Amino acid sequence: MRKKETGTVVEQKCIGTDIYSMIIKTEAAKSAVAGQFISVYCKDRTKLLPRPISICEIEKESGTLRIVYRIVGGGTREMSTYKAGDSIELIGPLGNGFMKREGKTAVLIGGGIGIPPMVQLARELKEMVSVRIVAGYRDELFLTEELKDNGELYIATEDGSAGTKGTVLDAIRTQAVEGDVIYACGPTPMLRAIKEYAAENNIECQLSLEERMACGIGACLACVCQSKEKDHHTNVKNKRICKDGPVFSAEEVEL
Repeated sequence: MRKKETGTVVEQKCIGTDIYSMIIKTEAAKSAVAGQFISVYCKDRTKLLPRPISICEIEKESGTLRIVYRIVGGGTREMSTYKAGDSIELIGPLGNGFMKREGKTAVLIGGGIGIPPMVQLARELKEMVSVRIVAGYRDELFLTEELKDNGELYIATEDGSAGTKGTVLDAIRTQAVEGDVIYACGPTPMLRAIKEYAAENNIECQLSLEERMACGIGACLACVCQSKEKDHHTNVKNKRICKDGPVFSAEEVEL
């Protein structure tokens, strides 16, 4: 089992409205892979549960992880005040990452705060296959340079301020983005639409699910999703997103 550790903040900066990028020196960097996450504990002890944050970039040589997160409550607001040199309690890496397929053109799809995990995945895949990245934003863009450095980038915005106006699937259809395998992370409605699109077009698809988590290690069953097969842990048709996921084959889960 992963143990709680104390890491060190190397750098933190604001990269968008309520969106922060933090680099952490941590033992978790040694074994982390694209698609995994860390759980960060607050210094405010009234906030008992850790905050699960997906991993954006991994630098094994320097022993650092980069996370990119949005302020959504008191815990992440506290995190946004951390400065270089501050200690940070965390546990990780947690969950299962993406299963990288060799020899297949990859289409990476990220929506909103589901975009950060696509950076590390693109970095790992670009040495193996052709990478096409579709990033969906409400309006304000972030991480575009990192994405462009690691693949061919297509952008969708809800307000039409950049790229294709509409959803990531609108961008895929408008720009004729094609590939052999889809990797996606984002809000459930987006993932549901991608799952349907992949099934209609007979494309292998892996989904990284977003969900509120409590323990982050599979003990509390607070973050289950419905699955097609029975889970050996609960003997019901559920999967624990933190432990069995967050990455699943699209065929495994019901959305």
